[in-house]
Formats: sequence, C-alpha cells, structure tokens
Amino acid sequence: MKNVILLIMDGLGDRPNMELGGKTALQAAVRPNLNKLASSGTTGLMSPVSTGIRAGSDTSHLSILGYDPLKYYTGRGPFEALGLGIELRPGDIAFRANYATVMDGKVVDRRAGRVHDTDTLSSDLETEIDGVKFIVKSGVEHRAAVVMRGNNLSDRVSETDPHSINSPPEFARALEPDAQFTADVINKFLARSRKILEEHEFNRNLVSRGKLPANEIMLRGAGRIPEIPSFKEKYGMKAACISGTPLIRGIAGLAGFTNLKVDGMNGRIDTNYKNIISAAEDALGEYDFVLVNIKGTDIAGHDKKPELKKYVVEQVDSVIGPLLGRLADTLVVVTGDHSTPCSYGDHTGDPVPIMFSTHGILNDNVRCFDELSVSTGYYKISSNDIMPIIMSYSDRAEKYGA
Repeated sequence: MKNVILLIMDGLGDRPNMELGGKTALQAAVRPNLNKLASSGTTGLMSPVSTGIRAGSDTSHLSILGYDPLKYYTGRGPFEALGLGIELRPGDIAFRANYATVMDGKVVDRRAGRVHDTDTLSSDLETEIDGVKFIVKSGVEHRAAVVMRGNNLSDRVSETDPHSINSPPEFARALEPDAQFTADVINKFLARSRKILEEHEFNRNLVSRGKLPANEIMLRGAGRIPEIPSFKEKYGMKAACISGTPLIRGIAGLAGFTNLKVDGMNGRIDTNYKNIISAAEDALGEYDFVLVNIKGTDIAGHDKKPELKKYVVEQVDSVIGPLLGRLADTLVVVTGDHSTPCSYGDHTGDPVPIMFSTHGILNDNVRCFDELSVSTGYYKISSNDIMPIIMSYSDRAEKYGA
C-alpha cells in the first residue's frame, strides 16, 4: 500500500487574463515540477461537488474527502470556529465573520483592507445578551468566528454580509418563526459591536496611519456542529492536515485528522511554502494520508491579481521537487478545491485541473499541468470521485463483489 499526499491549491482554477497575455495564472507560471508530476501520472478535469456548481471551500473540501455536503454540511460557521480552537457544544450556533469597513452607513471594503492581528477587537466584542453568550475569535487576516451559546437558539437566520460594496450591512432575519429570538439577539450584538469598534483604539491607530478601520463585523454561514464519521473509520488511513486556514483545520479536525503546526505557516500569501512541503514529507513517517491546503492562490484570485496568483503557483512549484523522489511508495494528488478566476474575483463553477502521480499507473501523455493541457487527460470527474480513485491508486481499495 502507498501513502498519500493530497495537495489542494485553494481557488486554483482560472480564466484567461489580459495581463498574462491571455493565459491563466497556472499556464503563465514557471512550473517544471508540477509538469514533471503530471508527466508521471494521470490527469484530467475535476468539477467540485458537481458540474457547474459554484462550490465553497467548505463544501468542496468535504466532498473531496468523501463527505457528501448534502448530508453533512450545516454551514461554514462551525468549521471556522473549530479551526480556531473554539470547542463547540450541542445547541451552539456558529458563524464565520468578516471585519469590514463601513462609511456613511455603507460597506466600502468587505475585508477592511485585509486587516490582521485583530485579537483585541475580538476579545472586546465578547459579551452576553438576553442570556446568550457571544464568543468571538480572530482568524487569518480579516476573518473571525462568532459562536452563540444559550437556550432556544436557531441556525435558521440570514447573513448580515451584503456581499457587495456600497450597500449597507444587513439585519439578521429569521428564516422561520422559531428563529426570531436568535435574529433579535444577533441584531442587538451587532449594534453593540459597532459602538465598540467605532471607538476602539485599534481602529483609531489604523485611521491615524491612513488605513481603513475594521468598524463592522459581518456574520454569515450559520450552522450547528455536524456529526460525521471519522476519516480513519471510512478509509482505514491515519490522517494529518497541514493548513494555515482555520476553515480547513476545522473540517479536518472534525473528521479526526491531526492538525499539524508548521513554523511560518500563516494561511496568507507570505506563508512558508518550503516548511509546509517538508512537514508533509516528514508526516508520512507517521501518517498514511496528508492533506495540504495552500490558500494564497485563492487570495490572489479574490483580489483580482493574476501576477500574484502566478507568483503563488511558482512558489509552490519551487518547493515540491522532493515529492518527485517519493513516487515509488507515495501517491501525490494535486488539484484545486474550486476556481477563483482573477478576472471575476470570486468562485465560479469552472472545473479545476487534477493529477494523480505515482509509479506503476497508466500515463495519459499529458506533459503540462494547467487547465487546458489536462483537458485532454484521462479523467472528467467530480470531487465525489477523488477518494475512490485515491484508494485504488494507493492499493487500498476493497473489492466490490465476489
């Protein structure tokens, strides 16, 4: 049996960019090691969740790891909270959150200039309202998680993020009658938070330096903690996760993965790529399956920066050379969890390139790893197909039938 490294470059898929001569970031990148891996395996296109679906990182990762989102997805909030180390209890309602900038009542930046180090903001927003405790913890850059803990709470409430600029933050609305109390308490929390954030020394310091203040916290992805079978139970593999993104750590932790810490890993563009890949190699001594998530490609896509996305691809390529020497006993899988084209600035339903690389499997004669080249490859699959293929190529699959 072979061990497995699954490298997911978040938001990898792209569309042609004028700044790159009509190429995708992946096509334009100098990527000799990705191309060598593709030359040593089988490639194709993968549709996250299903054809044409604009998948989130949460639903796509669940599906890639073999957990049907239709069955196990309750909202992104619980995964974000778990990934930040918040211990969720039955009855808790968790949200993912963004610190944002609001001026004259309208959102001018949903990420508050990608503000970071907001721990003091989050701790000062923690409170109790009408018997409901609010737990707030900062994540990477502008991100955070908010957990409501109390009685008679519902996750059937609307988001307060308008998902656009020049629009006011929205009020939480009950999506069913039993959720009215929850919506009312959320709106009281947000009103209180605005006063604190507006007067906070952290934001005064930002403004004094000509930066945008983080004067609004917007909630979305409400959900309760789901119950899912462990990865070891499903596939018989001891698994580890290497990710600087709380969402991915939350999903992995819930599935029973060990979340490994890596020096210099931060879930941003300036993460330590070399240490991440070295840690993945080292983990193979103890773990059968290692999930690696690289967030930088997605960040660049959302920011509409094709040159930056190309840079992230090249940074990853520059450190994965050692994986080529492990193909005799290791299956290396490289893909994205969804497409985030720089020309669009958000997730799309475009398929993403995928490759399965190891010794002893058929090669489909694809020599370059990019969206167009792999379209002539062997596979046209969805994310639901990935784990069965991994089990087969790693010689771990059980026979179906006699």
